[in-house]
Amino acid sequence: MSGSRRTDVATMLLDRRGDRHAGLRTREQQWSWDEVVAESAARARLATALHRENARGTPFHIGVLLDNVPDFVFWLGAAALAGATVVGLNPTRGASDLAADIRHADCAMIVTDTAGSERLAGLDHGIAAEAILRVDDDGYRRRLEECDGTSGAAPGVDGDTLLLLLFTSGTTGTSKAVRCTQGRLARIAYAATDKFGHHRGDVDYCCMPLFHGNALMALWAPALANGATVCLTPAFSASGFLPDVRFFGATFFTYVGKALAYLMATPEAPDDADNPLERGFGTEASPEDRKEFRRRFGAELFEGYGSSEGGAVAAPDQAAPPGALGRPAHPDVVVVDPDTAQPCPPAVLDETGRVRNADEAIGEIVDRRAARDFEGYYRNDAADAERTRNGWYWTGDLGYVDTDGFLYFAGRRGDWIRVDGENTSALTIERVLRRHPDVIAAAVYGVPDPRSGDQVMAAVEVADPRTFDAAALAAFLCAQEDLGAKGFPRLLRVSADLPATGSNKILKRDLQAQRWHTAEAVYRWAGRGQPEYRLMSAADRQALDDEFSSYGRESHA
Repeated sequence: MSGSRRTDVATMLLDRRGDRHAGLRTREQQWSWDEVVAESAARARLATALHRENARGTPFHIGVLLDNVPDFVFWLGAAALAGATVVGLNPTRGASDLAADIRHADCAMIVTDTAGSERLAGLDHGIAAEAILRVDDDGYRRRLEECDGTSGAAPGVDGDTLLLLLFTSGTTGTSKAVRCTQGRLARIAYAATDKFGHHRGDVDYCCMPLFHGNALMALWAPALANGATVCLTPAFSASGFLPDVRFFGATFFTYVGKALAYLMATPEAPDDADNPLERGFGTEASPEDRKEFRRRFGAELFEGYGSSEGGAVAAPDQAAPPGALGRPAHPDVVVVDPDTAQPCPPAVLDETGRVRNADEAIGEIVDRRAARDFEGYYRNDAADAERTRNGWYWTGDLGYVDTDGFLYFAGRRGDWIRVDGENTSALTIERVLRRHPDVIAAAVYGVPDPRSGDQVMAAVEVADPRTFDAAALAAFLCAQEDLGAKGFPRLLRVSADLPATGSNKILKRDLQAQRWHTAEAVYRWAGRGQPEYRLMSAADRQALDDEFSSYGRESHA
């Protein structure tokens, strides 16, 4: 690491001037860190000139609508040097949502490519044509060549300068833009270095999207801090993962749970462990997938907990049981009843690891040392207030602490399903479903019951829904000792491709809204005793809708 620890990303980047070590690679090209700085500086000058021409009093916010291509990395550096803010735009968003994101974030210009500009055409985003830059356009290249690549930060750039607006994944609700200053990202980079052993010799494989906090906070920022090499692939590919790792000589990568599940669903080869990977970091992967990855690919995985909004709440502990996050990061990280704000009692686990006293022990994870790491949402005071009630940071996530003091993640707050008067964690059921060898990914959510309350519905992704064996899955679930009777899915949707965000998180809100009203196969277990799934016909689906009327619950149908 160069010199002392810096307090802003611009200075971290300028530390790389003259550094001939590889800073950025694709399969086609390589740039030294010195060249990365020069490319960033040229774009900083171009952006500053454009903003002066077209600003009209708007914030210096640069929307970036790109896959993982070199220009994305150069524009991150450009924003840091220019004192601008990168708004990561999700290319998988629908037309109206994408336009709303651009307007909400007050973008003054957009950096995209031809495909992205075609998506933007006709949208009500408010950006003038001359403020939309296409990185694959000859005119863009000529303009960059005219810009002096001499590096330097704009006057006034420091740790308080807003660098990123990161839209949350929005898997369970409306997306919000999280603020991240240069100082916060610098602190995250050094903390990750201490925690996961990042060093200059690392070759970091970036397969998660750069518009999301996973890639930016857990990979790009630590690589910059240490002068390691960032290797880009345009988008995650399960079949392309190992060839890319071998091609680049990658030692580190980041993931999310669904991406790792896709990877583990690829056919195993006897030489899978013949690769340079040493470690990976990610979130929400099942303990079974992590264990299988270690066996198959010979690399360590660090499963963490975190969000774009706040800092870490868990400290790693080698003694932690499978599935635990570690220990609370400090004494003021606690699990509380969200209604009373009182600490929950410790969770009592049975021999399978299932929580015996779930109603009392599972609550919301909070940090009572105020909200030091949360810098707020952009133009959303109501959401800010919700996150920082009582001067605490409320994660919006469920968790529990066992009698030995280990902290566990139990799903998002919206993942709490109440069945027959008992609370059930969707995450626990998902983990059981993902153990089945035919299940690539799973999502569990509550849907209304015709008589009262909710019932559990699950959606599973499999290679071929036409050959799916519902009876075999029911038998498998019955044999899982850590799946309680209330957690057995009453409805089961089978898909070849579950809807997901651009960061590979399943869109539960879409599945929940559709319920059984989908063209995909849906199975139902309506009886008691031994579970038996039956494929629902169109008439069966209508009959289920009609049940709500017969029990006076038309508003829930």
